[in-house]
Amino acid sequence: MQPEVKIISKDILSDNWYTLYKVTYEYKGKNNRRQIQSREAYDRGNGAAILLYNPATGNVILTRQFRLPSYINGNSSGMLIEACAGLLDENNPEECIRRETEEETGFRIGNVRKAFDAYMSPGSVTEILHMFVAEYNPEMKISGGGGLEEEQEEIEVLELPIDQAMAMIESGEIKDGKTIMLLQYVKLHGLL
Repeated sequence: MQPEVKIISKDILSDNWYTLYKVTYEYKGKNNRRQIQSREAYDRGNGAAILLYNPATGNVILTRQFRLPSYINGNSSGMLIEACAGLLDENNPEECIRRETEEETGFRIGNVRKAFDAYMSPGSVTEILHMFVAEYNPEMKISGGGGLEEEQEEIEVLELPIDQAMAMIESGEIKDGKTIMLLQYVKLHGLL
């Protein structure tokens, strides 16, 4: 059964970095009872993520950077190992991920394969991530990567064997959801 939803109000609580809304709505669910509910939703736009993999070596490209929210929530260094990702910023997902791949990893990739779309935290964040995979090889390296200075990015590029990356999920060294999903996608689809 499809619930009936009617937005009653949508108030901006914060519009500093992205937008935090308080949304009040009427919800009619499976028991046909109407309820007034209120939730907060953080709108930061949509994004794209990619995992680069090299079939010849069995390696993947990941990044490491400081993430304040993880630091606040118990990550003592604040550093996270992640798949390359970025916000769409008026681009379509494939254009976005090509741009982010060059900026963050230094690789100019050829064929990009759409893997799936995912809401990463649908209880509070509106963002949907468009997930991609692409093959890479050393000849595609055009720069050192590392991100953009004007965006205050300090990104370390990591090249790891897929089995090591999978073991890092088990050990807790990789805790980023999109990265775990993309690594599992590559393994499940036999790309490496």
